[in-house]
Amino acid sequence: MNPYLRKLFRFNWVLLALMIALCVCSVVAIYCATFMRDPHSYLSQSPRKQTIWIAVSLAVFLVVGLIDYRWIKWGALPVYIGGVFLLVLCKFIGKAHFGAKSWIEFGSFSLQPSQLAILGGIMIIGLLLSEYRSMHPMLKILLCGVIAGPPCLLVAIQPQLGGVIVWIPVIMAMLFVGGIPLRYLIAMILIGSAVIPVAAHWLKPFQYQRLTTFLDPDADPLGAGWNVNQSLTAIGSGGFKGKGFRARDTLVEQNLLPPTVAHTDFIFSVIGEAFGFVGGAALLSVFAFTLVTGLYVAYQAKDQLGLLIAVGVMTLFFTHVFMNSSMTISLMPIAGLPLPIISYGGTFVMIIMFSLGLVQSVWIHRRNLTPPRAVNFSAPEKTPMATSRAVSRAVPAR
Repeated sequence: MNPYLRKLFRFNWVLLALMIALCVCSVVAIYCATFMRDPHSYLSQSPRKQTIWIAVSLAVFLVVGLIDYRWIKWGALPVYIGGVFLLVLCKFIGKAHFGAKSWIEFGSFSLQPSQLAILGGIMIIGLLLSEYRSMHPMLKILLCGVIAGPPCLLVAIQPQLGGVIVWIPVIMAMLFVGGIPLRYLIAMILIGSAVIPVAAHWLKPFQYQRLTTFLDPDADPLGAGWNVNQSLTAIGSGGFKGKGFRARDTLVEQNLLPPTVAHTDFIFSVIGEAFGFVGGAALLSVFAFTLVTGLYVAYQAKDQLGLLIAVGVMTLFFTHVFMNSSMTISLMPIAGLPLPIISYGGTFVMIIMFSLGLVQSVWIHRRNLTPPRAVNFSAPEKTPMATSRAVSRAVPAR
């Protein structure tokens, strides 16, 4: 049988089914957020564009899943360097979105380099922790800091606070799985907590407003708190079953939830208004099953590299889900992190699919796909070493 066909039969079909379910939810949610717009505007074209990106990303997922994930031993460094280079380039030719110069445009194609950089970071850190297990824990932590430092600094300069925050749980999870003693991790958390008040003085005015709005949404209801308050109103107005698919007189249609963010960062608010508590809970359940499936793949990984890659990718996935859904209900400050696969955005969908393809590859290659050589137990193979051992056993010791 063709080896790639044999790999295809070994797919984790649960993970694939969950991804397809999220893709369908994405198109439906984006359609609910944009169907009432002018047919000639870019917003009305969002569902069609997202469908195309999803189709391309699914193909990427399948290809990456069929290739042995150990290719990252030579591919991780180019991906990481490419992400850092694009972050540097973004400083000069990047386009600003909502106060952050974090996008590079190539014609009609837009790219957010921070997403590529963290994918490369996961690969590099996974290689470091798996190849140098005997290295002193403090040296491992310092090297991980050296790897994460340049992209985090470049993202902070943009400034994009969410792109920096997402690195923290990813690195901590990989260090924990990579065998770093718990006392080192606790010390890192305490030091980080002590640094937060000092780092707050370096925040831009709009970032500081987001933080204060999170603590008190009613402090500036017509300014910084507008999006959060309208998001809470939209989700609350959906009730238990929601207003329904293609419902009229919604906050989205009335532009009370800004149309520029309704289909991206606040897509969960659109789902809550259209499909209510039932729809929101169902979507979060799919995300939860995806997370559990990915962690089970990590548990079944055959080597340390596969374990670290799966844990790093699923931590990145969970952090985006937690931050995005929490900020729409004012449990976390607005950080500008999209909802994986659901939010509109081609590059992020492709990078998430690529990352989940690595998880799929860890599952497919968790055991040797090459059939073992047949052994004739009735007539064991005679070797010179075996013959000499047999003779030595036959001759009694004097």
